[in-house]
Amino acid sequence: METLEFIIYADGRVEERVTGISGSSCAEVTAEIEAKLGIVAYRELTSENFENALINSDQISQKVSEFSSW
Repeated sequence: METLEFIIYADGRVEERVTGISGSSCAEVTAEIEAKLGIVAYRELTSENFENALINSDQISQKVSEFSSW
């Protein structure tokens, strides 16, 4: 389940938490919102951000193994 959570602090800072979106598509989903909120001061990537990269890496390793067995 994809969720976006916003925590608004008394000093005006906004913390955005995104869950359920794997890979770099998270940045695409939040880009318009972040543009309207203002400057992004800090970004911490979660393990979900790297899920597609790991899958692609595994697929590449599998293809290399298949190729080397020819």
